[in-house]
Amino acid sequence: MSTVIYPSPIFGPVHSRRLGLSLGINLLPPDGKVCSFDCIYCECGFNKDHRPQLPMPKRQEVSEALELTLQKMTAEGRLPDVLTFAGNGEPTCHPQFPEIVDDVIALRNHYCPQAKVSVLSNATMIQRQGVHDALMRVDNNIQKLDTISPDFINKVDRPCGAYDVETIIDRLKAFRGHVIIQTMFLKGPDIDNTTEAYVAPWLHAVKDIAPQQVMIYTIDRETPDQSLRKATHQELDAIRDRVIAAGIPCTASY
Repeated sequence: MSTVIYPSPIFGPVHSRRLGLSLGINLLPPDGKVCSFDCIYCECGFNKDHRPQLPMPKRQEVSEALELTLQKMTAEGRLPDVLTFAGNGEPTCHPQFPEIVDDVIALRNHYCPQAKVSVLSNATMIQRQGVHDALMRVDNNIQKLDTISPDFINKVDRPCGAYDVETIIDRLKAFRGHVIIQTMFLKGPDIDNTTEAYVAPWLHAVKDIAPQQVMIYTIDRETPDQSLRKATHQELDAIRDRVIAAGIPCTASY
């Protein structure tokens, strides 16, 4: 099985299915994963197989590396569409996440003001006021909500600590619309969140959260659990259309 462990603190740019030309900002160590989930579909593999030995990059290291990369891209005449906090785990786990967000926004404003700042997060840290406030300052606050079924969450997302989905939904509502919901739809031997039993309550929660957008997608790369299968185009399209019918913009990536 192949897995992807990203360089740190900057990687790419890469072409994102959802975001365009994306320059990655990885606040996790370059030699392993640090994540509050242990998703069975994670392209970085299972947490236990990638325990890091190196530390997280410091705030100044992130800022300096990003500035050097943006200077190089400016000289090449190829600027990113988006600066994306992603990489080897959960970016909001970094103790200096709010301060680094401010640094990234300042560098974006100087070098590529047209680019968006995005955060890909699993929503486990949004109860922290500093994290919440920082996410309110980015352009694309993208938060995971794969389902509202605790059983599915425990089988698929596998939180590494206490996780109450109703509390997460309440905290997502606290963004007051400044949030994009991201949901993975997939199938396995005893899991399938494309069925009505999962889609209907998920859609109800999405309506309550009232996000600015929803992004639904399915498996695109090799997964650590090799029994998983993609949702079909037809299934994703049907779910997308129901979100749009509820008055919420929605995209589907296959």
